[in-house]
Amino acid sequence: MTPLQFVIMLAIAIVILTILTLKFKMHPVMVLFLTATFCGLASGKGIVNTFASITEYFGSTLGSIGVMIIFGAIIASGINDTGAATSMVNYFIRLFKGKCLELAPSLTGFIMSIPVFGDIAIILNAPISAILAKRKKMGMQQVAPFVNLGLTLTHGLVPPTPGILAVSVLLGADIGTVIILGLICSVISFAVCYLGLRPIYAKSEYVAPLPQYTEGIEEVEDSSNVEALLIKEDHVPKPLAAFTPLLLPAVMIAVGSIGKLFCEEGSGAYKFFDVFGNTVLALFIGILAVGFMVFGRKTKVIGKANDDGNGCKLTEKSSWFEIVMNNWVERALKIAISALLITAMGGAMGGILRENEAIQTIGEMIGGSAFPALLVPFIMGAILMTVCGSMTTAAMTAAGLMAGLMPVLGLNPVVTSLAIGCGSMVGWHVNNSGFWIFSSLYGFNAKQGIKYFTTTNALGGIVAFIVLAILTMIGIA
Repeated sequence: MTPLQFVIMLAIAIVILTILTLKFKMHPVMVLFLTATFCGLASGKGIVNTFASITEYFGSTLGSIGVMIIFGAIIASGINDTGAATSMVNYFIRLFKGKCLELAPSLTGFIMSIPVFGDIAIILNAPISAILAKRKKMGMQQVAPFVNLGLTLTHGLVPPTPGILAVSVLLGADIGTVIILGLICSVISFAVCYLGLRPIYAKSEYVAPLPQYTEGIEEVEDSSNVEALLIKEDHVPKPLAAFTPLLLPAVMIAVGSIGKLFCEEGSGAYKFFDVFGNTVLALFIGILAVGFMVFGRKTKVIGKANDDGNGCKLTEKSSWFEIVMNNWVERALKIAISALLITAMGGAMGGILRENEAIQTIGEMIGGSAFPALLVPFIMGAILMTVCGSMTTAAMTAAGLMAGLMPVLGLNPVVTSLAIGCGSMVGWHVNNSGFWIFSSLYGFNAKQGIKYFTTTNALGGIVAFIVLAILTMIGIA
């Protein structure tokens, strides 16, 4: 296949992705399967070999990230049932002494979205954001854009969130290094966007908090009264305990990666850091950490678990193992199954694309031009996100293309993974299910969603990419 034929095939594939998603409302798994089938047939593989490749890449992707996605969902169930999310928000309210109150749910979402799915973090933060806005007499336009930005930054750039995790695995990037650099880019981008947009949104149209979240909630006259601003919930864990299940896995993975850099491969120290930073082990420790919070608040946990409506019913006689290793796992599987299958099928499509010999030729053409190599994965991620509407699908498709281009363009896997992640934040709009989930739960119509969420996320992705480019130029990335 010639480069021109490949580009035409890719353009048609994007059209197929878009039409099947928007026009026919087809599930992303089938959209990706049919698109991957088209790409395989168009590449001359034949129907049998195409399906064989799809099966192979689907299985390998699922095998590489499946357990980690499930473990992240288990942690999410525990965060919900133990009241850890409330504890984290209250910590930030106290930290900022009741000022800049929009940072409380925003930074909570920023941290929560690292091991937990973005959609789950959206749901957990929605009532908290509305209550804080009502108490502080703020409009949701002052709160929600930054909550969304915090969630989206770590969702797109910091493993073990499924999308960037799968991209890192597919491209062979060191996950710990991706975590560290992803956090640097995310923190700087959030700070820049927050400082630049906060005064603008404060003067914008008023968007009222949803009444279903704020019924009975009174405005606090003295906003300097920190205790009056706190979210009221009984038996919440201490902040350190609440943050531990979310931060500990990321810290373990990062420390393991850094430690291996200073050890000789095969040495005892290298083996220790290799085990200590294992992603599955780190997330399992996160499960134990959130499970530890059951002790002392069993009645609360059982009540919230039963109210969830997605898992088996618990009683006061239920053991710790029934709660953590049964109820939370069962609910987590229901949460995780869609993300698992979408990500795995995205890996299948990416595998089909990177098999095409035309990628090598295209890479040599780009490499021989003056076009900046780092822009290639960023632009791919942005274009695919704009047309297909899923950060995970866009990132996985871009990764499939970049796998063959990286060596030719002289890009390393870590930088390529993060550039794709930055690009996948651009074009977050009405064809994304998360757009509608966030808009409905935070009280915005479509026009307001585009104004406050699409633009904020796009700016966040661009700023994060600029930070990544600077880190690359000075030799840190």
